[in-house]
Amino acid sequence: MNDELSISIVANFLLIAGLVLYGFRLFAEYHARGKWAKNVSGLLAGLGMLTLALALMLTPKNAQVIARIAATGAARVFLGISSAFLLAGIAAFGIITHSKPLRLLHERKIQRDQNRELPKVP
Repeated sequence: MNDELSISIVANFLLIAGLVLYGFRLFAEYHARGKWAKNVSGLLAGLGMLTLALALMLTPKNAQVIARIAATGAARVFLGISSAFLLAGIAAFGIITHSKPLRLLHERKIQRDQNRELPKVP
């Protein structure tokens, strides 16, 4: 493998990784705000970046490199990493979902405690 080919392969993978990360960032921003009308452009931009990354990845040279990587058994490592990210996402969702009601209860308790300390004016 000559140097020019390896440099182009590395550059392609770096470009693809950057596009994927940027696409996920836009997609996450869409989900974080939660309003369809305001975030439809972010959603479409995120999906567009992910599709562009996929299109760039599906070239013959990249397919050869992916086939070489697949022969090494690296898929098991990526499967483990993917599973860890999925479990972390599930855990984060659970923590966020359950912490908000607890935070609201705590804020109500603080409000009640503050009201008790104030003197009652007739």
